[in-house]
Amino acid sequence: MIYFSSLLKTDPKYKPAADRIFVALDSCGIKYDFIEGAKSIWVRDFMPAKTKSGKYVSFRYEPSYLDDLPELRTKFKEDLLGKAIDVQDVIYSDINLDGGNFVFSPSREKVIISDRIFSENPAREADELLSVLRNLLEAQVTIISSCEYDMTGHADGMVRFVDENTIVTTFNFPYFDPGDPAGISAVGSYINFLETERHIFLPVFGIDTDDEAIAATERIYKNKTVVPVNVKEIAVEGGGLNCISWEM
Repeated sequence: MIYFSSLLKTDPKYKPAADRIFVALDSCGIKYDFIEGAKSIWVRDFMPAKTKSGKYVSFRYEPSYLDDLPELRTKFKEDLLGKAIDVQDVIYSDINLDGGNFVFSPSREKVIISDRIFSENPAREADELLSVLRNLLEAQVTIISSCEYDMTGHADGMVRFVDENTIVTTFNFPYFDPGDPAGISAVGSYINFLETERHIFLPVFGIDTDDEAIAATERIYKNKTVVPVNVKEIAVEGGGLNCISWEM
């Protein structure tokens, strides 16, 4: 089951893109539902991570890029658990880590996290932080450099797994909107797709590189059906299809 924030249905600025997303999911027979009470649409960031054993880990969601916007911070345990959604076997951690900043391999035995994890947890030694993360996530942790023009520093805007030993990066499609020097827009971030067992729902934006990105994704993910979805109205606000979705 795929979950989205109910704000996608009710906020008019997201609705055109949201409608296209739901049509695409319906056409592929993908079941989805909505989380009520979230303070933003970026459910990936504040919902718990599922490990290979099936347990869930809920991290602290206090990213520095929301320092001036605390009203947008959804606290999973206080705001959602037992109200909007019921999740069993949750472990809570005081590590400050957004869900968009870790990318699991298909087996969930490997995870990629950007080095933003260190600046978001300045009181913790790097070695100790990584040791705790390995135990919590039950995975081998690889750290990559965060993207200098992405305010979030999230790994899911830079890399995804193709299989256990192969990743795809944004090298061929480095996204940056020249009209957005603050680095908020995710227009051009094709790698921020929603992956299911049989499909890749690929964000497109009505720009010149869309067709090339579709062809590249079809070439890389040969065993999955690539479904392009125009999500520009969401992307200009800072994220893509992976950012707004969460699987249970």
